[in-house]
Amino acid sequence: MKLHKGKRMLLLPLLLALVLASPALLTGCGGGKPNQVRVFCYGDYMDPVVVDMFEEETGLDVILDTFDTVEEMYPVIKNRAGVYDVLCPSDYMIERMVGEGLLQEIDTASMENYKNIDPAYLKIADASYDPGNKYSVPYQIGIMGIMYNKKKLGEGAITSWADMWNKDYKGKMLMQDSLRDTMGASLKSLGYSLNSIKETELDEASKHLIAQKPLVYKYANDSARDLLIGNSADLGVVWNGELLYSQELNPDLDFCIPKEGTEIFQDCWVIPSNAFHKENAEKWIDFMCRPDIAFINYEYLTYSTPNKAAREMMEPEDRNNPYLFPDEEVLSRCESLRDVGPEGDDLFSKYWKIFKSE
Repeated sequence: MKLHKGKRMLLLPLLLALVLASPALLTGCGGGKPNQVRVFCYGDYMDPVVVDMFEEETGLDVILDTFDTVEEMYPVIKNRAGVYDVLCPSDYMIERMVGEGLLQEIDTASMENYKNIDPAYLKIADASYDPGNKYSVPYQIGIMGIMYNKKKLGEGAITSWADMWNKDYKGKMLMQDSLRDTMGASLKSLGYSLNSIKETELDEASKHLIAQKPLVYKYANDSARDLLIGNSADLGVVWNGELLYSQELNPDLDFCIPKEGTEIFQDCWVIPSNAFHKENAEKWIDFMCRPDIAFINYEYLTYSTPNKAAREMMEPEDRNNPYLFPDEEVLSRCESLRDVGPEGDDLFSKYWKIFKSE
């Protein structure tokens, strides 16, 4: 995934194609059969074997539809174009959907495996997008940082967002091409919240990015990891879930969580307010919180799992990796993206466009 952090706006043709193509959308108004659970999730976001395991163990049929970004998912749920029982959106979108009454509370007290979710990540959710942890159960975690070639730059050479503005690395650095992520990195480098909607701070962040432009080799999302693996760049902004795969192919790569703090995303299971099969949805969520299932998905995705019982099943070098599973002191310097509302979205777009046009 996450490459995902989808901030792209949905194009109408894509939405129409989704609505016309999805079997769940075409049959949603009828409510479906009682032995179904309808799942709407990021594409390729779980090991396919877990779907088979769930169906075999519960006798329920899984209807799985996928999306690329939460901006693509949102209008489908908002406009009732389809009926799903369980969704997997990201933090800031959960906050928006709760505020609009699109989600219902989850009965976590009845779930045997909810206890496996690390309280540190529930604390982050409670403090930002889901007060009281009523509407969401964390599924996957990602932390934005800087991956760099320690052989070329030196071990431990990269520690700060300021390094991404270091002229010594001109033509050798990669930045994300993503409005909130890239603006967020600039804001954090200046000592501000990545959720700031103060116009003076957004203006400063945009100018900071403009000053950085001559240093950047490429603005890349999905391809950033591969450019670093192939030594086309020496450092770049990526997600920590890319680290293990990258190091397997290029052992010279290392990772840094910037000392100023950074963005953490949490993708969670939620239940829409118009779900037909709430009990089945809760069975699905409970199943995904089971240690063996969370471990299978960890090995498939290599992203951080919030499931502390699954971490006990990992090899020590993974379980103790400070970049995959940072301690609470590091987590305290991380921020989740927040829903900044229409006015905040307009401000971010305004200063992103200024940056892009220079």
